[in-house]
Amino acid sequence: MKLHRTQSGALLEVNGAFHPLADPWDALVNRDDLVDHLGAIAARGRGGVRIDEDFLAPVAGQEVWAAGVTYFRSRDARMAESQDAGGGTFYDRVYAADRPELFFKAAGWRVRGPGQPVRIRADARWSVPEPELALVVNARGAIVGYTIGNDMSSRDIEGENPLYLPQAKTYDGSCALGPAVLVADAPLPPETPITLHIGRHRATAFEGTTTLGAMKRRPEELVDYLFRETTFPMGCVLLTGTGVVPPDDFTLAPGDTITITIPPIGTLVNRVA
Repeated sequence: MKLHRTQSGALLEVNGAFHPLADPWDALVNRDDLVDHLGAIAARGRGGVRIDEDFLAPVAGQEVWAAGVTYFRSRDARMAESQDAGGGTFYDRVYAADRPELFFKAAGWRVRGPGQPVRIRADARWSVPEPELALVVNARGAIVGYTIGNDMSSRDIEGENPLYLPQAKTYDGSCALGPAVLVADAPLPPETPITLHIGRHRATAFEGTTTLGAMKRRPEELVDYLFRETTFPMGCVLLTGTGVVPPDDFTLAPGDTITITIPPIGTLVNRVA
């Protein structure tokens, strides 16, 4: 079962059929009986409805947070980009530490949805997308679903000084989510692939793949640390880190198309404005 968000409300997708939901988005993702509630609607559905509007980012009153250095490839990339600033060992320590790196990424209203443009900072010279599994977490700290996240990042700004992380990560158009929330009461299997494709002038500029099994930390562990001293009345979305990093000589350009696929969830496509 998948949840979509539109201007007119939430939709449940089951086997390609769409069913309108009465619950507002924030109330829906925080239902104690979400799986049973959606299952009952699907069971009594009569073919669903036609869709004549675009899907929005699957987030409303939720904050979006992110975890860093959860894959070995990300560790290497962060160490390399910050070497000249004296921060090379910081990321190695984070990768090996018990406590994960967690940071605020975006307010819900700032998140871009499927088909909407993402941005690169005008004052950055080295920008990349980061394809990530995103956890949809309710107010009680339970993972209720999964979506796809694009954590746009300015690698030169973060590499100049690790304290510049908020500027490298949080700006207008720096986060995209979608196309839907896969509602599941069991974790995704470790062999689940995450694929990134960057198109430029009708050609492939970069392509790479990793799997959830390459992630060092369990999703439940990341959620546990996030909720230790912070409350989320409407729940939150937590990006889990990236294991696909383009080579150091690559940077995004306006007009590039970013396509991220996680098979059970779908495909998120955004163009760089």
